[in-house]
Amino acid sequence: MPGAAKETEKVVSNGIGLRNERSLHAALKQWAALPEDKFEVPLDGYVIDMVRGDQLIEIQTRNFSAIRNKLTSLIAQHKVHLLHPVTAEKWVVQVDATGQKTTSRRKSPYKGKLTDLFEELVRIPELMTHDNFSLEVLFINEEEVRCRDGKGSKHRKRVSVVDRRLIAVVASHQFSNTKDFIAFIPKTLLQPFSNKDLAASLQLPLHRCRQITYCLRKMGAVTVVGKNRNELLFSSQEGD
Repeated sequence: MPGAAKETEKVVSNGIGLRNERSLHAALKQWAALPEDKFEVPLDGYVIDMVRGDQLIEIQTRNFSAIRNKLTSLIAQHKVHLLHPVTAEKWVVQVDATGQKTTSRRKSPYKGKLTDLFEELVRIPELMTHDNFSLEVLFINEEEVRCRDGKGSKHRKRVSVVDRRLIAVVASHQFSNTKDFIAFIPKTLLQPFSNKDLAASLQLPLHRCRQITYCLRKMGAVTVVGKNRNELLFSSQEGD
């Protein structure tokens, strides 16, 4: 893929097929595109975001459940590369009810981690065991556009998130097989280990470590080797 620190320019069509796409999806497509790529290609009953030679490239910003069946079907006959953004830093942009005028812009204290990818990967972890599937996680800076329309969640005080805009791709991480995920298990972690042990080692919330071990179990990268009271104990391939 193109250089990770490449700043994005204003998204224009240029034959890339950006019509009716959300800003973030369209910008990531433009960021990833190479001159020989084909876009919005009908294939096997689906429309493919990008085709590069014999490789199909799909961009999914969220909700892997929505693309699970599509990916499962396509990898049976084709090489599929999935691009997924994880937010490193973000700026919150407030717009008026028309969505045309910016009323404020501030930097959010939010700091993302690469392990945030497991929030979505729990929907499709077994796909990583297939030779035709690969995943690329893009660490991005973005703008989150909000509108005080009374329709959003209580958490956001009825403010809706109406768009996400790419500022820059700051890093790219490739995952081609299950072995690439072993790196999420620290070499210093004593084995067997529990989710609580992993959380303490990685300084992550327990729910995130449960997502990590669930995914790695589905990939065959870790196995359950016992229990300590109600806690499962795991062993990674590297620790065997």
